[in-house]
Amino acid sequence: MNDICIALIEDHDLTRVGMRTALQQRPGFRVVGEASNGGDGLRLLNMSKPDVAIIDIGLPDMDGIALTRRFKETQADFNDPAKTRILILTLQDTEEVVMAAFAAGADSYCMKDVSLDQLLEALKATHEGHSWIDPAIARIVLHQTRNPQMNLLGGVGATALMTPDGKPIDAYTLTERELEVLQLIVDGYSNSAIADKLFITVGTVKTHVRNILNKLCADDRTQAAVRALRAGLVC
Repeated sequence: MNDICIALIEDHDLTRVGMRTALQQRPGFRVVGEASNGGDGLRLLNMSKPDVAIIDIGLPDMDGIALTRRFKETQADFNDPAKTRILILTLQDTEEVVMAAFAAGADSYCMKDVSLDQLLEALKATHEGHSWIDPAIARIVLHQTRNPQMNLLGGVGATALMTPDGKPIDAYTLTERELEVLQLIVDGYSNSAIADKLFITVGTVKTHVRNILNKLCADDRTQAAVRALRAGLVC
């Protein structure tokens, strides 16, 4: 399996170096370039075409939202088949900023205090084409998906408790253990952390997660978390 190629666009040197060092020490990840401002970041993305770009919102010359928008427009203009996915990394969790990032074309959104395990999970999910949303902002997304005039996550809100063919989801068929796992997913725990918390194996956690996704008709953990919050299955 090929490594996930990552570009880091972050203006704080210590943060950028720390992420680079941590990622390079984990198998399956390769940092292919770095930039400390938006202009250099845009050139880096167009030249290196990484699988995933980690972009900080607070860049000095062009913020991460503007950078994301311009890069996505460039990809669209040239019909670029080498699709780079964008993971926003930031300290800002206001509704306006979060939704602006997704509107600009961001694929995933992480807070800067995310654990390394969560960041790796987010990178893998983003690379696979899923939207990974930090549980710390899940409720912001939930609020927006309840607004019929702004549903930026592919119909999560309007059909959150319905199957693709319009049938209602019987979410309450989840077992007690699956509900425990679901709550920990919403709280931001990785599979390994859930295993430690519940004293079960990672393999068992993956089985529970797979069952949860099937029962909630969700494509990924993020969609399952939003649907669970909307249904009141977890808090």
